[in-house]
Amino acid sequence: MPKIKTHSGAKKRFKLTKSGKVKRSHAFASHILTKKSTKRKRGLRAGAYADVTNAATVRRMIPYK
Repeated sequence: MPKIKTHSGAKKRFKLTKSGKVKRSHAFASHILTKKSTKRKRGLRAGAYADVTNAATVRRMIPYK
């Protein structure tokens, strides 16, 4: 059976935890930061988990992580 290719975009954006949850970072945190409040930017720094409805799809994209 051939190896499965890892999705290049997904491998840069997602990590898997030991319990199998999909860890992600927030969007809208990289540029045009002057108009965003300090509180909002601080909240965007915190990590988050992918929703359970998307987690299976992401796990298929990063099979060897």
